[in-house]
Amino acid sequence: MKIIFMGTPEFSVPMLDALHEAHEIIAVYCQPPRPAGRGKADRPTPVHARALELGLPVRHPVSLRSETAAKEFAALGADVAVVVAYGLILPQAILDAPRFGCLNIHASLLPRWRGAAPIHRAILAGDVETGVCIMQMEAGLDTGPALDWEATPIGPEETTSDLHDRLSAMGSRMIVHTLSKLPRPAVPQAAEGVTYAAKIDKAEARIDWSRPAVEVDRQIRGLSPFPGAWCQINGERVKLLRCRLAEGTGQAGKVLGGLTIACGTGAVQVTLAQREGKKPMPPDEFLRGFAMPGFVD
Repeated sequence: MKIIFMGTPEFSVPMLDALHEAHEIIAVYCQPPRPAGRGKADRPTPVHARALELGLPVRHPVSLRSETAAKEFAALGADVAVVVAYGLILPQAILDAPRFGCLNIHASLLPRWRGAAPIHRAILAGDVETGVCIMQMEAGLDTGPALDWEATPIGPEETTSDLHDRLSAMGSRMIVHTLSKLPRPAVPQAAEGVTYAAKIDKAEARIDWSRPAVEVDRQIRGLSPFPGAWCQINGERVKLLRCRLAEGTGQAGKVLGGLTIACGTGAVQVTLAQREGKKPMPPDEFLRGFAMPGFVD
């Protein structure tokens, strides 16, 4: 098949690789390079960088709403466009241009967690499973009918980073299979059970130790690695990146030993933490030369 690939972040790169091996990618669309790093020089997105390594033509328009953009897209003569976390809304003229339309690889079991941050939200909500859904795109936000889907359990200590990598690998395998079966009928999404995965706000990252341990545990895992749930220890802002539920009770924020901290009910044991300007460290390394107070804030 002649494919237009549309994606931007690291999550999309394995899908690009899988499709490059199985089909002909005639163009890659991604977000434009943006200032990054200390020098604030323009840096290409992960998909952009990988496409250049593969020798694929890259386009990064700031919008696809113009008639010119639509004509250029249609002129490519694609059989299908595969969209993975692209970052721009596709107008109807773009959706209709490829022979088989535009397919989206979404990291949830739709209609649960439509929107921007489905992996984070699944962990934050305490979902026991999630998955990948490949849908036929339409004008609504993640509302299109599903061509393929696959569920997977969420591990009790799994972080957003862990789940991100697993779902990316799942999507890579699934999209190759889905394309091999086109054309095929799509199944409309259920009208019940719709939830929206709002973009993560950094204001959600401050830990409130008065909350139950199960909620603090989800917050730490769901916001790891970015933006990273954090608290104050000895007046220093510390990110908590991995944890597990632990035995013990005490006043909220009380240090029960090592990096085990009491919550409103129950406790969590932090297994990976990061001080400002330092690398993430396991408890024994973190505590070396660092005196824990009686309480954290």
